[in-house]
Amino acid sequence: MTAVTDWESNLAKLGVTLPPVVAPVAAYIPAIRTGSLVYTSGQLPMADGQLTVAGKVGAEVSTEQAKEAAQLCALNALAAVHDLVGLDAVVRVVKVVGFVASAPGYNDQPIVINGASEFLGEVFGDAGVHARSAVGVSELPKNTPVEVEIIVEVR
Repeated sequence: MTAVTDWESNLAKLGVTLPPVVAPVAAYIPAIRTGSLVYTSGQLPMADGQLTVAGKVGAEVSTEQAKEAAQLCALNALAAVHDLVGLDAVVRVVKVVGFVASAPGYNDQPIVINGASEFLGEVFGDAGVHARSAVGVSELPKNTPVEVEIIVEVR
């Protein structure tokens, strides 16, 4: 089956490889398919089993750090999709939902979640353009500053 996009070479150009799927931290699975859609569970900015950054954005965590964390969340979401169906099956990214643990008064959540959106665009090109929500919250699991989930259409 021919890939819709050359996601592998695009990841290589970015100097990124797909990590192993992050083990769930509670009672859920990393991704599930229904019909032609794959939904991922919320992904944290984990690398090698460790949270890469902690705290609230606008306090302990800068917008730029959080944007990088959102990119890592999106990479972890891609790993979950790849483990379930293979990224060659991805037709397009349909939606991204991003949660940002925000200090009082912080309101640049869209800039933070651009880290995920821009990354998905670089990986999938036009097929990476998606609908999106960027939501500010008071707390996230494990004191992470960002959590991202994605929905992709697959063949």
